[in-house]
Amino acid sequence: MPAAEANGLGRQWQAGQYSFSDERGGFLIRSVSGTGTRSDPVILGEEMETADPVILTIRARQPTANFTEGILYLRIVALNGSGHPWVDFMFELQSIMNQPSVFGDGLSFDQTHTPSDFISSDSFARYDRQLEPFDRLRFLEGHVDTHRQASFDFLITDFNPKSIFYLLQDPGIPAS
Repeated sequence: MPAAEANGLGRQWQAGQYSFSDERGGFLIRSVSGTGTRSDPVILGEEMETADPVILTIRARQPTANFTEGILYLRIVALNGSGHPWVDFMFELQSIMNQPSVFGDGLSFDQTHTPSDFISSDSFARYDRQLEPFDRLRFLEGHVDTHRQASFDFLITDFNPKSIFYLLQDPGIPAS
């Protein structure tokens, strides 16, 4: 497991060609392993401290124009420490923080494959992928109780390699 490094921006965890940070708060990265390939995905262990949306910061260690280096197989294993059960879970890619990804930015959840063989969850039976005008992936038909964890597998492609991009994570809770 790579050690976290502090750099004034918060903790950064190195895995493969990327670093991952919980610097925006609301969750903690507990572990990171893997290289980000299909056979060795980056496995990111997180503890969600809130039911509000949180943002994972992802930095390329050395961004290049090589398309094979803009591919990240990712498994997020999220522990529900929010105090509320989750009834769905949504991810959104952002090349500019707090702005959904747009068509021309090159980010997507494996947009070239419909349906994708790389999207799954152990806690939700299906997913809905919205590719345009933004890139969102919502896991549905399941639940995660408090103090339980869920895993989410997906492929992120970045065909206009960026030095930094963001992954919004939004656990859905029951309406009152």
